[in-house]
Amino acid sequence: MQQLPTRRVVLGLLGAAAAAPAALADAPARSLRPVPRPTTAQSGPRARLPERPESLLDASGLTGATAWAVANLRTGATLEAVNADAGQPPASVAKVLTTLYALDALGSAYRFRTRLLATAPVQNGVLKGDLILAGGGDPTLSTDDLADLAKQLKDMGLREVRGSFLVWDGALPYAFSIDPEQPEQLGYSPAISGIALNYNRVYFEWKRAGKDYAVAMDARTQRYRPEVAMAEMRLVDRGIPVYTYSDRGGKDSWTVSAGALGKDGGRWLPVRKPADYAGDVFRTLARAYGLVLPAPKTTRNLPGGTVLAEKTSPPLAEILRDMLKWSNNLTAEMVGMTATAAREGRPPQSLRASAEAMTRWGAQRFGMQNTAMQDHSGLSDDSRMCAADLLGALVQAQKSGALRPLLKPIPVRDPKGRVMKKPEVSVDAKTGTLNYVSGLGGFMTAADGTELAFVIFSADTRARQKMSDAEREGSSATRHWNGRAKMFQQKLIARWGALYGS
Repeated sequence: MQQLPTRRVVLGLLGAAAAAPAALADAPARSLRPVPRPTTAQSGPRARLPERPESLLDASGLTGATAWAVANLRTGATLEAVNADAGQPPASVAKVLTTLYALDALGSAYRFRTRLLATAPVQNGVLKGDLILAGGGDPTLSTDDLADLAKQLKDMGLREVRGSFLVWDGALPYAFSIDPEQPEQLGYSPAISGIALNYNRVYFEWKRAGKDYAVAMDARTQRYRPEVAMAEMRLVDRGIPVYTYSDRGGKDSWTVSAGALGKDGGRWLPVRKPADYAGDVFRTLARAYGLVLPAPKTTRNLPGGTVLAEKTSPPLAEILRDMLKWSNNLTAEMVGMTATAAREGRPPQSLRASAEAMTRWGAQRFGMQNTAMQDHSGLSDDSRMCAADLLGALVQAQKSGALRPLLKPIPVRDPKGRVMKKPEVSVDAKTGTLNYVSGLGGFMTAADGTELAFVIFSADTRARQKMSDAEREGSSATRHWNGRAKMFQQKLIARWGALYGS
C-alpha cells in the first residue's frame, strides 16, 4: 500500500508554502496546493483530511465567479487564495471597510449632534427670530429623539416662534437614492442628506374597510405614531407596477395597486425628501407640546444662532456595531460621508466622491490597490473589491483588536445546513447579500485557538443583469443561488478549521 504523508507533514508543507507569498503571486485562477487523499482502507485522523476547495466549489453548483482568501492572523501569512485579486461586488461586506474608515477619521467615541438653534434671543417665551432644526448627520435620529427635542423647548418655556421654521440638511450632500438602480419602493435605498429620520423611511399602513382600504402614512416608533403630511399614498386599479413614485406638489407621492394589497398590512417605504420629513414630524410633535410652528422650509446654508436644545447620538462604536449587525445602508452612507468630511475639512461633493475618497484611503492605509467603491454600503453592484485587498485590511486592522468585537457572530452549520450548538470553530464576520451576489468576511477561531482572517466573494453578474424589475425584490431563483453560496461559505469555514487549526 502506498505510504501517505502524515497530517503534520501536510500542514508543514502548507505553512512553508504560505511563507513565500511571491511564489503564489501568479497562481492560476482555480489551483491550490494539493492535499493528499487517503485510501478507502485508511482510517483515523489521516482519513479526515479536508476535501480540496475546488471540489467543494464544483459541487456547490454556483454559477458566476467565486473568490476567497484566508490568512493566519498571528503571522499574517496567506494560507489559501483563489481568484483573490479579481474584483467582485462586495455587497454589504463593504461595510467592514466603512467601519475602519470611520473609526480612523472620527474615533470610536464620536457622537453626532442634532440641534435646535435660534437666530434671536427668547424673551418671555417668544422667539422673534427663526427656529432651526439643524441636522448633524446622525443616522440614528428617530421620532422619539425629535419628541425629546420638542419637550426641551417646552421645558425652557418657549411658547411662540415669530420667524421661520427652517430645517438645515447641509452637513452632508443630498442624494435621491443610495442606488438609483434599485426598485423605487425599497426602504433600504432611501434618500440621503445631512438629516435623517427613522432611517429615512415612512410607514405605509393599509386596513380593509369593506370593499375599500383605509391607508395612512406615519413616522411610527414604539412611543409615537405621528401622521405625515409630506408623503401621500393613492390606491389605483392596475396590475403592475405595484408601486410608483413621483414628486407631486412638493410631496413624496406614491401610488399602489389596490389588487396587490390583500388583507391588512404595512411596509416601510423610502423617503426622498429627508429635510421635509424631519420638519413635518417635528412640527407635529412641537404642536403636541403647545408650540405652533409655521410650515418647515429646507435650507442648505446654516445661519448663525444660539443652541436651544440638543440631541446626541450613541457613541460611534455602538452605531457601527448595530450597522454591522443589521446591515443598515443609510447608516453606512452617512457615517462614511461624515468620515470624509472630517478628513477633508468640508462635506464631500457627492456620495460617489466620498466613496472614492474612502477607496484612496484604503489604498494608502492597507494597500488595497484593486478596490474601487461607488458607495459606503455595498448596495451598488458597480463597486468592486478583491478578496486579497480586504484580507490584508483585516489582518492589519485586527492588530488593534478594535474590529472583531464589532462584528456579529455567524452561526456555524453542519453539512445538512443545521446550526451546530457546539461548533469546533467560532466566526465573527460581516455578511453581504444582493441578488446573485453573496459575500462573507471577518475572523474565525479554530478548535486549537488558531485565529484566521478570511474573505469569500461570489457573484453571477450576468444573471443579475438579466433580472426583471419584478424579480429585483426577490425570486426563487435568486434565493436558491444565494442559498448555495452561503452553504459553500460554511464548507470553506469547516475546511479551514480542520486544515489550519486542528
